[in-house]
This record gives sequence, C-alpha cells and structure tokens, in this order.
Amino acid sequence: MIESLVKANLNLYAVLRNLPLLVKSDPVAAKTVAQWRIGIQFVVWRGPAATLVFEDGTCVFERGRHGNTEVVFGFITPAHFNRMMDGKGTPVPLKGFRHLGFMRNEFPKIADRLAFFLKPTDAKLADPHYLAVNTRLTLATAVFAARELALFDPTCRQVADRIRDGAVLLKILPDGPSAHLIFEGGEVTAGLGDVQRPMARIDFRDQATANAFLNGRLDPFTAIASGEVAIRGQTPMIDNLSLIFDRIPGYLG
Repeated sequence: MIESLVKANLNLYAVLRNLPLLVKSDPVAAKTVAQWRIGIQFVVWRGPAATLVFEDGTCVFERGRHGNTEVVFGFITPAHFNRMMDGKGTPVPLKGFRHLGFMRNEFPKIADRLAFFLKPTDAKLADPHYLAVNTRLTLATAVFAARELALFDPTCRQVADRIRDGAVLLKILPDGPSAHLIFEGGEVTAGLGDVQRPMARIDFRDQATANAFLNGRLDPFTAIASGEVAIRGQTPMIDNLSLIFDRIPGYLG
C-alpha cells in the first residue's frame, strides 16, 4: 500500500508536474496548448492532489486542491491513479462532464508529448532538441521525485535523516539548466534553478554528460574520475542523496 501511495506521489508531483516545463521548452507542446483555457484537477482519495491550469499558451502546476476548476478527476485509490499513468486505467469524472470531449481528444496530445520526451532512445537523443528537452525534464523529475521519496519512502526517509541541513545544487555547465534540493529541519524542498550558498553541488560538464548521467547511461565513478562530473562541498550529502536517486527507477522505471 505504501509503495502504491509513494508511486502516486511521484507520478503526480514529479512526472505530471513536468507539463509546464514541457510547454516552455518544446514548440510543439506550446502550439498544442496555445488556445486552451481550462483547469484540470486530479484528486486521489487519501492521496495526492494537484491542478493543471492552461491559459493563453501557458501551463501552471499547483499542488493540492484549488478552488474552481472546469474539470475534476477522482481516483479511488493510489493504484487507480497509477494505472491511469500507465495507460491502463480510466479516472472518475467528478466535474466538467461537458469537457469530456476535450479530455478524450485534446488532453492526450500533451500527455503523449510528455511521454515521448520522458522515454529516450539512442535515436531520439541524436536530435539536439530532443536531447535538450529530455535533459531538462529528467533533471526536474529527479529532484522532485527525490523530495517525495525522502519524505515518504521508508528506506529513503532513513537515508534523508542522515543528510545535514542545507542545499544541494545540480547544475549543467556553463549556464544551466539547474535544480536543487533543500534539507531543513526534517523537511525537503525541491526546485528548479540555482540556489544561494549550496552546501554541496554536482556540476555536469555539458548537456550530453548530464543526460547520460541522469539516464543511467554513464557510470558515476568513471564520470567523476574523468572530470565529466564534479562533486564539490559536503560530499556525504551527495552520497546519501545518490542513494535516494537510485530508488527512483524502482518506482518510475
């Protein structure tokens, strides 16, 4: 039961929350949602909830339940939501029946575009645009998934308890993208972009290196020894964080 709940958290708060980043990064995705004006809420009974708001070519993700949205989809269990994310289940429409045509015919276009970029192959990664978008989404997924695991996965919670308070920055040189995690008083915050005065950081030499590293195609020890990946600051924080990252494929792989 706990694994199903943790997976639902990752699917909603680390995978679907990539849609705003996808819209900003991919012209095809931006064109797809250009005329959309709709709020879609996902509510898992005794589980996570979040809202996606599309308006004037933008997409905003908000955790939790939020006011009036045109569409509300309910899921009776975390496993029910996970089945939908795996393409094997159907949500329960709680509100917005007149928008069912949109949800059936239009929303899958952006969901499929997200899935396209989150499932890399060697052929896809040969395209520079695909490489750039996949790298951004994979980096974002990693930090937001790590946050959920550090708080709710029993094994990762024990690991997170050993991480001292402070921020860990992951950055692709020279100019990003970047993402970070902040550990403070038992709470964990994940975000995109730089963070001031990180206690530890992982710097990737370039985009291709970051992509290979984040997708498990580059051996970490080899990458660090060769200088492709540089670790700075409080290395025990990174060692423990790496153990949490290692758990992500078990839920999302």
